[in-house]
Amino acid sequence: MADIIRWDPFAEMASLRQTVDRLFDEARPWRVFGGNGSGSAGYFPVDVYETNDDVVVKASLPGVKPDDIDISVTGQLLTLKAEAREEHEDKGRNWYRRERSTGTYLRQFTLPTEVDAEKAQANFEHGVLELRLPKAESMKPKQIKVQTGQPMIEGKTS
Repeated sequence: MADIIRWDPFAEMASLRQTVDRLFDEARPWRVFGGNGSGSAGYFPVDVYETNDDVVVKASLPGVKPDDIDISVTGQLLTLKAEAREEHEDKGRNWYRRERSTGTYLRQFTLPTEVDAEKAQANFEHGVLELRLPKAESMKPKQIKVQTGQPMIEGKTS
């Protein structure tokens, strides 16, 4: 006689979750870091924050040389483009693992405020690009002094 198996809907949901987790794990940004020579632009992480005077952008670009970084600002659109090149390809190697990416990286995003691109400073150290973009003078907060001593209400004086 055949055994009766009780149906558990949560078991099927667990299987679905494992499948979706695997799908997201394969597509996470750090897996597509770099184009891997395919000609497509890859991803690199950035931090963007602002101070009273500047908009600061920090980008992690391991394996990229300073000469291979291109930065442009058009209005409030910032474009960061970099290329990591392979040192040289040795056909006699038998690879066991190859995770370091090469290729073109590209990020474009809108800055939170207008900046003065002429006064921008870029520093590249230990694989991290730090870009300081001074805010445009018209965008900086202005202090307004309060005047005292004269009455604001017009009318007759006796």
